[in-house]
Amino acid sequence: MKLTTLIIFSVIALLATSCATKPPEKRVDQAVEKAVETPATWAINTDEENKDVSAQWLESFNDPILLKLIEEGITNNSDLQVTAGNMDKAWLLAKQSGSALKPTADLSLSGTRSGRADGGFSKSDVTVGIQVSWEVDVWGRLSAGVRAAEASAQAAQADYIFAQHSLGANIAKTYFKVIEAKLQADLARKNLEILKKTMRITQAKYDNGRASGQDIALNRANLAAAKEQLVTIEGSQRDAIRALEVLLGRYPNATTEIRNELADLPPAPPAGIPSEILERRPDIVSAERQIAAAFNATDQAKAARLPRFSLTSSISGASNSLSNILNPTNLAWQLGANLMAPLLDGGRRKIDIEIVTIEQEQAIANYVQKALVAFSEVENNLDQGRILADRETALNEARNQSAKAYYIADLRYKEGESGLLDTLQIQQQVISAESNLLSIKRSQLEQRINLYLSLGGGWQINGE
Repeated sequence: MKLTTLIIFSVIALLATSCATKPPEKRVDQAVEKAVETPATWAINTDEENKDVSAQWLESFNDPILLKLIEEGITNNSDLQVTAGNMDKAWLLAKQSGSALKPTADLSLSGTRSGRADGGFSKSDVTVGIQVSWEVDVWGRLSAGVRAAEASAQAAQADYIFAQHSLGANIAKTYFKVIEAKLQADLARKNLEILKKTMRITQAKYDNGRASGQDIALNRANLAAAKEQLVTIEGSQRDAIRALEVLLGRYPNATTEIRNELADLPPAPPAGIPSEILERRPDIVSAERQIAAAFNATDQAKAARLPRFSLTSSISGASNSLSNILNPTNLAWQLGANLMAPLLDGGRRKIDIEIVTIEQEQAIANYVQKALVAFSEVENNLDQGRILADRETALNEARNQSAKAYYIADLRYKEGESGLLDTLQIQQQVISAESNLLSIKRSQLEQRINLYLSLGGGWQINGE
């Protein structure tokens, strides 16, 4: 009768597992939709065709050196390795949490030997036992814990992917900064040579009484300033190279070789619609998975206030000899069921629910903030693309007109029709315009990178 009752109780407990809390994915989706107001289109009109933003786009820069550097950085960067370790650890914890749903078995082995007062031994006893236990997940507490761990692991994986994207973007932007610094240094050397040539002309005119000591001093001052500018730019170039080398996981000795020209500006990527980046950007995916983990943690805490059911079974044997331990006459077995219901815990479980509820609200707020930041980054980068294009047009015009003015001023100075100061001022306008154009070109490349990053575009190389 007792065994029958136990079996019936066990069957009822097993059937009750169907009442366990269902996965809260629908609640997560509803919370996300309610929390974030997503516009239908971007405020900045993109006038684009419907294309895939996730396409392999790094090749569009047509720079094999850049591709190799990004591959090297993803392989060797220490910060990325730490993020990868966090992801691996999170998945191991998720796998570990799943073991709570499975039965556990423990083996015990003990032996005793008793002796007499005269120093002899009277007998030996050997005991072997196996105990199996299984907590029946009636209310879904264990399942909720597993789902929470899996959602946390998915968030960690998304964080790792976003860290890869961010590292690739930083390598590319730093790489272009190095190239720009190199080109700016070349431009500074060109300016220095022009000033040296002007100095020779001025010296000759001074020797012939056609130039003043003021002209000589002014030219020498400009030469000194140009030399100082070149030293500063060369130092900035080395700093940029060292920053790139750190990203690559190399020793920062400023010896990395790079190209001698900036890449051509690739076509702008399609921006799509705002709702797409909520599903595509890894950092937003991570925030959404954190909400799922929080919802499951809440279910787990609530279920912890309900009774727990567990089944236990054991088989043991005892004998005065290990060879006889498995003899049926020496074996005994037990089957039991346990019910444990919380009575008094000083309010601990209630506070646990309050804590996870707060964490759930924090997860939703974090998602909202990340979504707003993502929208802002896309809008800013789309706007920046237009601003930089307009600035480039204006700077090209300024450079061309300054070059014409310098050509005329240089002829007039050589003929003695204008002063040195006017000529030098116009010359510096030309150099400044060329320098600004270099900066604009590098900024446009950086804008493309930032736009792809903000849109959640793919960063894999050659489809890997």
